[in-house]
Amino acid sequence: MKTIDYVGKFKIASLFSLALIVATIVMFFTKGLNYGVDFRGGVEIQVKFKDKVALGDLRTYLNDKNVAMSQLQSIGDDSQNEFLLKLETDKGDLNAISTLVSTVLTEKYGAGNFEILKNDIVGPKAGAQLRTSAFQALAWAILAIMIYLALRFDYKFAPGAIAALIHDVVIIIGAFILTQKEFSLQIVAALLAIIGYSVNDTVVIYDRVREIENANPTMGSFEIMNRALNETMSRTIITSLTVLGVSLVMLFMGGSVIHDFFFAMTIGVVLGVYSTIFIAVPMTVFTEKFSKKHA
Repeated sequence: MKTIDYVGKFKIASLFSLALIVATIVMFFTKGLNYGVDFRGGVEIQVKFKDKVALGDLRTYLNDKNVAMSQLQSIGDDSQNEFLLKLETDKGDLNAISTLVSTVLTEKYGAGNFEILKNDIVGPKAGAQLRTSAFQALAWAILAIMIYLALRFDYKFAPGAIAALIHDVVIIIGAFILTQKEFSLQIVAALLAIIGYSVNDTVVIYDRVREIENANPTMGSFEIMNRALNETMSRTIITSLTVLGVSLVMLFMGGSVIHDFFFAMTIGVVLGVYSTIFIAVPMTVFTEKFSKKHA
């Protein structure tokens, strides 16, 4: 079996990842995330029409009626005649805004010719609190994983895994800033799923590292890590391709409602493999060498 020096690629990979992280930080402060109604406050209405309605005609009519939409999009196939309206506002009665939409639609299409399937209202303060809670949830999840890894294996394994998880989350957030896709509670759920998936892949490799260490106590750290990565690579590829295949199918065929969720999942699966191989495991070697040198 051909042995590949994965650990030796750490410097190149870390520079590449550092560039992406810096770019994300710059975009975050200059461009910012496109927060959904969950996080910024506003009204989100899903409406289904009995007869076919053109998206352009609906947008023009609502604009003429001074309905301040932040986004209007079609959901599903054209034959379903379903639309999602998002109205962003930081003042005024949100219930009154929701009622206004229903009133103007009734004036145009008639009371029995459309149905409100969903009507979500989030106030600005509640949105800000949700946003804070969402990022806190991500931080607590990463902290809990760090404690688990330190107890499950050894303290030297924790920094590499945590660096890989933070790396994945930050770059996915960067992808959402770059594309200006809506960042909502749904995406936070995707990030938490990615954190779990990524750390599971890392734990499998760490288990193999510990087995090799116990069987070969005189073997060097670089050799142990590379051997563990090479021996688990087939499992990593098969598992990741399986998850990636499902994620891509849902991304392109699942419809607009779950599109952004699986956009995050697709990027996360790829990043999870990359960060485990080129960030988490190699960093464990350098953490061990640094601690020995410091001692």
